[in-house]
Amino acid sequence: MQTNLQDKNIKIAVLCGGFSSEREVSLRSGKNCLDALLRLGYNNAKLVDVTENIANDLKGFDVAYNALHGKYGEDGCIQGLLEILKIPYTGCGVMASAIGMNKEYTKKVLRDASLPLIKSVCVSKGDNLFQKTEDLVYPFMVKPVCEGSSFGMSKVNTQDELVKAIFDASKFNQDILIEEYKVGVNATVGVLEKDGEPFATDILELRPHNEWYDYEAKYTKGMTDFILPAEISEEMTKVVKEAAIKAFKVCGCSGVSRVDFLISDDIPYILEINTSPGMTDTSDLPAQAASMGISYDELVELTLKSAGLNK
Repeated sequence: MQTNLQDKNIKIAVLCGGFSSEREVSLRSGKNCLDALLRLGYNNAKLVDVTENIANDLKGFDVAYNALHGKYGEDGCIQGLLEILKIPYTGCGVMASAIGMNKEYTKKVLRDASLPLIKSVCVSKGDNLFQKTEDLVYPFMVKPVCEGSSFGMSKVNTQDELVKAIFDASKFNQDILIEEYKVGVNATVGVLEKDGEPFATDILELRPHNEWYDYEAKYTKGMTDFILPAEISEEMTKVVKEAAIKAFKVCGCSGVSRVDFLISDDIPYILEINTSPGMTDTSDLPAQAASMGISYDELVELTLKSAGLNK
């Protein structure tokens, strides 16, 4: 039986928390989304902190609103479970979530679509680190392949620093992405869907007070200046929005995503796709939507209406 998403009496499980390193961020996102749903009149919405008993905890719910971030919530795992349970859910499906969570596989898909990417290599345990990076130019950004919120990331200038950075990143993932560091404009654009058609939000420019956009800069008020819309040319604005929508489509995304860019030497390099963007007070997507006249509550309801199965 198909769920009527217009019915304010439907039972909505707002999924949050979970097991990932982004648990605390997810709890904040979930609470904000729940508050919005209650303000909108969805009085049967409830917060569900995801545990090993999630399949039982979801009994009786009609829809899952996914506010999980990171491992198990953003990588296709919870999406696959919800498909099995036949509970419609918001956001991207299994495949798009799995691709978006893995920075290396995201790059492979985007590269095949001829979208601009910063030169990088992926290293795994046992690889000859210096041999694999010999064609890259220092400094580097070192990133766990499957992690969010800048956990495990670092900038390195020397081989000694690289070895330490690989050790730190390997605490999160065994596969590590090493990217050339570029100076430029940090920008991010949300991609939402209305009636199944993707559209880009206004572009947000990020000017972190730290050297790069790390966890502190992302989640501490006052640590980043947000320029909305971004102070870039009309032509570049058009190019970035088109690239974001193309990335959304080729990765098979649905409902909502956020595409992060670094604009350097007039080239909008795609850094990654976030298939479950943050919804905290300091998150990017709500600010981008607000700039277009879409309130937080309207954004939540728009996302809710993307709920479905077989994505």
